[in-house]
Amino acid sequence: MSTSFFPHENVRDIQSELIREIDEAVKNNKNLIAHAPTGLGKTAASIAPAISNTLKTDKTIFFLTSMHTQHKIALDTVREIKNRHGVRLVTVDIIGKKHMCLQPGVKALGQRDFVEYCKALREEGKCSFYTNLKKGEDLSFSAKTALSELKEESPSTTTELLKVAEKHNICPYEASMLLGKESKVIIADYYYLFHPRIRESFLRKTGKEVEDAVIIVDEAHNLPNRIKSLASERLTSITIKRAISEAESLKEQEVQILLTDMLGILETYAEKAEEEEYITREDFIERISQLKDYEELIEEFEELAERTREEQKQSYIGIISAFLEAWKGTSDGFTRIFAKEKGLREEILSLNYKCLDPGIISKPVLEAAASTVMMSGTLTPTYMYWEVLGFEAERTREITLESPFPEENRLSMIIPKTSTKFTARSEEQYKEIASITTRIVNAIPGNSAVFFPSFKLRDDVYRNMRDCEKTVFVERPGLTKKEKEELLENFKSYKETGAVLLGVISGSFGEGIDLPGDYLKGVVVVGLPLQKPDLETKALIDYYDKKFRKGWDYGYLFPAFNKTLQSAGRCIRSETDRGVIVFLDERYEWPNYRKCFPKTWNLKTTMLYEGMIKDFFKQ
Repeated sequence: MSTSFFPHENVRDIQSELIREIDEAVKNNKNLIAHAPTGLGKTAASIAPAISNTLKTDKTIFFLTSMHTQHKIALDTVREIKNRHGVRLVTVDIIGKKHMCLQPGVKALGQRDFVEYCKALREEGKCSFYTNLKKGEDLSFSAKTALSELKEESPSTTTELLKVAEKHNICPYEASMLLGKESKVIIADYYYLFHPRIRESFLRKTGKEVEDAVIIVDEAHNLPNRIKSLASERLTSITIKRAISEAESLKEQEVQILLTDMLGILETYAEKAEEEEYITREDFIERISQLKDYEELIEEFEELAERTREEQKQSYIGIISAFLEAWKGTSDGFTRIFAKEKGLREEILSLNYKCLDPGIISKPVLEAAASTVMMSGTLTPTYMYWEVLGFEAERTREITLESPFPEENRLSMIIPKTSTKFTARSEEQYKEIASITTRIVNAIPGNSAVFFPSFKLRDDVYRNMRDCEKTVFVERPGLTKKEKEELLENFKSYKETGAVLLGVISGSFGEGIDLPGDYLKGVVVVGLPLQKPDLETKALIDYYDKKFRKGWDYGYLFPAFNKTLQSAGRCIRSETDRGVIVFLDERYEWPNYRKCFPKTWNLKTTMLYEGMIKDFFKQ
């Protein structure tokens, strides 16, 4: 086992098992899918053996994560390895290009508008940060100096890179690409390797090859949905109306008429559909073609969009052009849906081109890469990710590791009472859920969090929690990063007297927050986050039934259950933490749901929860 570059003094027993597995995978150009519980130290256990096996080769380690907090943990790990072992490790931390741009006003632009605006500035020589990079065919003195500073300080954060780039008046993104050419470790978001167009540009700029990539995917349970989102497109009535105003300002009357007629097509769909309706590729193209030749329309809209971006950086006509181009795409692994939903001021009509199969995008990358390690604390069942993402059977191993924390520090229980099924919801049910939840949080000495499947259900229960003895914090939809941080800090300040955070499983606090020690003593997960199946879910179930004969599990049950486990995982974040985890719904005891819990969990089914909680904290 390779621990020669481990960043810490000691290696835990279960951590050593993960290190050994990753070491074998990287050494032998294999893949590993690892369910490794929270607190095991996955970042150090993955980066250390990867460095050990690639240091004297041309291979590059790509540590991919969707969370900015994990960027920092990965950087700190590399820095500790560098300092502890005296090894030279050039590392680059890369975030989205828009968020690295020094041009004023670009943060408010949509992603597609930013890309086009940036491209136009570069091609027209109007971005001094970009033009300052080179002198003739060579790097400018400023670029060379900045690169030298970054290599010397490596690994440095994106914030530090931005300061160096701004000091030398060069483009931070291009500076990160130059640094990437010489980097052994690249820390970035998933899309840098799993978005085909971005991957092509990224690898060309950094001079890297997928074949030489050792890919470590952190919080890998998020990868399938992220890939599907990246590959999907949406057109709304709001966008079309804004495009009509844009055409009016350009004095393009013919385009105004075309866009108004396009809006009429969505309104025609709305007359037939109750909430949603499947739309064929051919039907929409035929309706558009009755207005104007489909290809000519795309071309005309894009030309107008370029003119608009010269004046105001963004273009809604350009968004429509891009959607029309995407709509021409394959139907294999995709579905097309018209939907209408309530907006703040008006009903929103939308046409959606939805990716169902992330394997279409991920499989070519996984097959080409030297080695891929997928790891998460909720990567269950591991075989689902194997199949859905398209791993090669002969190159891939899956493992499930036990929690490194003492079992006696966690009381996990199912309370087989109440249900959040749509057919079971009633005022009587809400009162019962509120009564049980209140008794639980009152019995927990300290802070607790209660997570619900939706904001509406949370509110229906909350208004009945009149006997709660603790201060209650209520998550609001759409919290900003600052608001989220402020709420968390206020909540943590009650650790001695105790408070209750009422949140939503898929909201701001159900995943990605860390409340170790005395900050959180208990979590209650109310119900299952199984949504009423919409057309996309039905299409997904049907697709996975045909492909794997596991449509219900892969398309509906397992992804929802993983959200449940993520919320439960907010409690017990270190070896010394003690806490209670409660699953409140009769369905958790049903065999088809109970099978979704990790086999290592010692779950107790009980209605004597108050006494068990009080006895647990007396120990």
